[in-house]
Amino acid sequence: MKRALISDIHANLEALTAVLADIRAQNISEIFCLGDIVGYGPNPCECLDQVIRNAKVTILGNHDQAALFDPDGFNPVALQAVYWTREQLEASGEPNSINKRWDFLGELPRTHSDGLSLYVHGSAREPTNEYVFPEDVYNQRKMDALFNRIDRYCFQGHTHIPGVFTTDREFLSPEEINNQYRLGTDSIMVNVGSVGQPRDNDSRACYVIQEDDLITFRRVSYDVDVTSEKIYAINDLDNMLGDRLKSGR
Repeated sequence: MKRALISDIHANLEALTAVLADIRAQNISEIFCLGDIVGYGPNPCECLDQVIRNAKVTILGNHDQAALFDPDGFNPVALQAVYWTREQLEASGEPNSINKRWDFLGELPRTHSDGLSLYVHGSAREPTNEYVFPEDVYNQRKMDALFNRIDRYCFQGHTHIPGVFTTDREFLSPEEINNQYRLGTDSIMVNVGSVGQPRDNDSRACYVIQEDDLITFRRVSYDVDVTSEKIYAINDLDNMLGDRLKSGR
């Protein structure tokens, strides 16, 4: 079994295109998307079309959910982007394409299980909205609650910060493990990072390859300036959304 795990595309078509090309170059045909296809970025419809076409499994992210229902807990910048995204989904393309995208979003599951692996957007406890940050390893109660809900492995996104959470209450960044981690009998949580809006001070797109008992973090360069300039040209998307792409924050 060899599959690519992508998450948090956030309507960044340039990043998604580069990642899909890298996935094909690794001879991987199975893709799981862990949510947040839309939100923040300038190409929600195009990214949705690519995910519909390429992903075998897609999980509902909180921004995907916000496009469907009244957003809850979003800051003003994110909220404005949600409303703009809705307008694009309502108006872009032929009626069949518009309906196909809405139907796809509306049918997305909150979790997916495959053997010992659980796939979510946020966490095993709250699949769509709960953040699990690196510093949460110091919160024993939270870690216990999360690991108690995992059979063996949980793959997630949402924070845009890639790495591995171990039962020893460690967070291992990709750099610390030379971008690879071998799965064993201990439970772990793996954040696969973000394709379209990394926040670990590395502007390159990030995704994970899951192959048997080995996971590999991949970083892929793309033309960040192209995406940023698109954002700057859209009044309803705050310029900071373009600025942050360049710094990976």
